[in-house]
Amino acid sequence: MIAKLKGLVEEQGEDWVIVDVQGVGYLVSCSTRTLSRLPKVGEAVALMIETQVREDAISLYGFLDVAERDWFRLLLTVQGVGNKVALAILSTLSAEELSRAIAAGDKAMVSRPSGVGPKLAARLLTELKDKAASISLGTFTVASSQAAAPLEAGALEDAISALVNLGYRRVEAHAAVLKASETLGQGAKMQALITAGLKELARELTR
Repeated sequence: MIAKLKGLVEEQGEDWVIVDVQGVGYLVSCSTRTLSRLPKVGEAVALMIETQVREDAISLYGFLDVAERDWFRLLLTVQGVGNKVALAILSTLSAEELSRAIAAGDKAMVSRPSGVGPKLAARLLTELKDKAASISLGTFTVASSQAAAPLEAGALEDAISALVNLGYRRVEAHAAVLKASETLGQGAKMQALITAGLKELARELTR
């Protein structure tokens, strides 16, 4: 099984790229988000690969980061989501946006990608709510009134772990800390995330 390709960008299309690895060209399907981040033709690239083997074909799907690859795998576990729909979702929503949408139960956000109707959006929210928290948070970019800045995953993960240790389910802690990170913005510390997360959990209980 091919798990990674490292070579040169030879050609790029609407939803694919050809990676030249020592003279052999590999056709790799990608989300438009990944394609937009690839280097120019002739330049070096390294892609994580998800290989799917069928009787009539071997298909390769490429990703620049672990979070997008993991979301691709997770999306395919949902009935009605095939490779094209999974890539369409990841083309429209970043891994961070998708994680927040699932955690918040945001049906409108999940319905934005092409091929995702109301029924499939509801199924995505239902089936992935408990699974989404297991995906690596990576580095989140939190929007604020100032310029967006990265929030280190360590503070988020530590805050989530602290809430779990207090007795909350991981999926609840995950959603609360993500919401807190949006409110607090750049530079939020673990203790502030925990405090804000607890407030979010308390609000949920009173609704």
